[in-house]
Amino acid sequence: MTLIASAPLTDTTAAPATLLINGEWISAGTSFDVSDPATGEVIGRISDGGITEAKLALDAADAAFPLWREVPVESRSAILKAAAEAVRRQAEELAHLMSRENGKPLAEARGEILNCARTLEWSAEEARRAFGRVLPNAAHGPSMVVKTPVGPTLAIAPWNFPGSMLVRKMALAIASGSTVIAKPAAQTSLIAVALTRIINDAGLPEGVLNLVTSTQASKITAALMSDERLRKVSFTGSTRVGLELAAGGNGRVRRLSLELGGHSPAVVLPDADIERTAASIVAAKFANNGQSCTAINRVYLPRENASALTEAIVAKARQLVLGHGLDEDTTTGPLINESGLEKVDAQVRDALERGATLLTGGKRWQPSSSALTGAFYEPTVISGVSPEALISTEETFGPVLPIYVYDTLDEAVSLANGSEYGLAAYIFGKDMQTLWKTFDALEFGVIGVNDPFPVRPELPFGGFKNSGQEREGGSEGIEAYLETKAISIRW
Repeated sequence: MTLIASAPLTDTTAAPATLLINGEWISAGTSFDVSDPATGEVIGRISDGGITEAKLALDAADAAFPLWREVPVESRSAILKAAAEAVRRQAEELAHLMSRENGKPLAEARGEILNCARTLEWSAEEARRAFGRVLPNAAHGPSMVVKTPVGPTLAIAPWNFPGSMLVRKMALAIASGSTVIAKPAAQTSLIAVALTRIINDAGLPEGVLNLVTSTQASKITAALMSDERLRKVSFTGSTRVGLELAAGGNGRVRRLSLELGGHSPAVVLPDADIERTAASIVAAKFANNGQSCTAINRVYLPRENASALTEAIVAKARQLVLGHGLDEDTTTGPLINESGLEKVDAQVRDALERGATLLTGGKRWQPSSSALTGAFYEPTVISGVSPEALISTEETFGPVLPIYVYDTLDEAVSLANGSEYGLAAYIFGKDMQTLWKTFDALEFGVIGVNDPFPVRPELPFGGFKNSGQEREGGSEGIEAYLETKAISIRW
C-alpha cells in the first residue's frame, strides 16, 4: 500500500490528493512543500486546503454522523483494532517517514508509531466501556444516565508528536460514535496523510473521518467554528492559540478540549539515586530535542547533593549524539525550524546575561557534513539561573536544561507550582511517604515519579491552569467526546 499521495517534486503546479473528504482523496487548487528539517530537502508535496474544502469536510462529517452513531460498538471497535494491526505491519516505513519529516531520531519515531497502534487498541476497548448508569428507583419511577456521542469534531494536531497526538484525537472520537475533521500541522502533513489513510481503509464508512491538509489553520478554524454543526474542538498547541479558541465561540458554546503549553518542573529529593535520576532527567528533557510540552523545563536540586547531581546530568548530556534522525547513532535531531532555534538561543543568552553559568552546550551545532543544514542546537545545561530569566518563566521547547537549587521541600514545591502552567511534573526519590506528599502538593495533570515518560494510552493526559482542559487517554479520554443525558421516568 502506498503511504502517501505525492506529485512529482519537479511539477510545481501539481497538488496531490491529500485531502480526505467523504471517503475520497482529492486535491486542492494549490500545494505546499514538506521538507526534511535536518537537510532542507523537499521530501513531499501536500494539497493546501482552504475554507471551501474545510466546509466540504464538515458537510461530510455532519451527514455521516446520524448513521455512524448507530453503528454497534463492536463494529467500531473492530475497525479501530484492524487499523492498529495495519499500523504495526507498516511501522518501520511509517517511522522512517516521521523521522524525515519531523527530524526526531528513528528510535523515537518507532516508539511513537507503536504508541499510535496502542492508542487505536485502547480506544477500541473504550468504545465498549462508554457506560451510563441506572439509578435506584425514586418514589415516582426510575432514572438513568445515558452517554451519547458529541457529534462532528474538529481535531487540530501539532507537529512535535504528529502521529500519536493526531491518532489519539481521531481514535477516541471515532470510538465514541462521533465523526472527525482532522487538521494536522502543515510541517508534518505527510505522516498525517499516511496514518489517516490506514485508519480510513480499515473499514470506516464515508464521511466518518475527514482530513484537511493546509497552511491556513486560522482561517479554517474560524470558518468551522462559525458553523453550528461543529459540536466539538480538540486542540493541541500553544496556550496563546488555545485561549483564542476558548474565547472564539462566535456566540456558541461548544465542547472544547485543550492541550496547551507546559513549563514542567522536576523536583529531586535528597535521597534520589544520583545516576538513575540524572539519566531520567536527561531522557525527559532531551527526547524529541526538548520539543515537547511535557519536557522538563526546570530542575530543582537539593543543596546537599546539587553538585554531584549536576555533574552527572552534564556528563550524560554530553553523551548525546546530534545528527540526522535516520542515522541509528543519532539521539538528538534538529529543531523544527530556525525560529525555534532563535527562541532557544535567546533564552540561553538572556540567562547568561543575568548571571547563569554555562555548563555545556550553549550554541548552534556545526556538523561536519555539509548536508546537515538544519537548526541544530547543542544540548545545553545551565546553572545559577535567575528567577527573572526568560527561561524561568517561559516554555523553552528546545534542548536547554536550567538547574536551580533549593533548601527545603516546601520551597521546591512552591517554586514548581509558581507558574501559569500545570501540564507535567517529575519527582525523583526513594521514600514513598515523601514522594506521595510531594506529588499530592504539585498542581499538575501528569506526574512522573521516577518515570521520565509518564504518558501512555491507559493514562489520562491533560493539564491544570493554562495548560488546558479536559483529558485525552485513559478511561477519562472518551468522556471528552460524549455528552451526558439525565433521564427521569415517571410511571
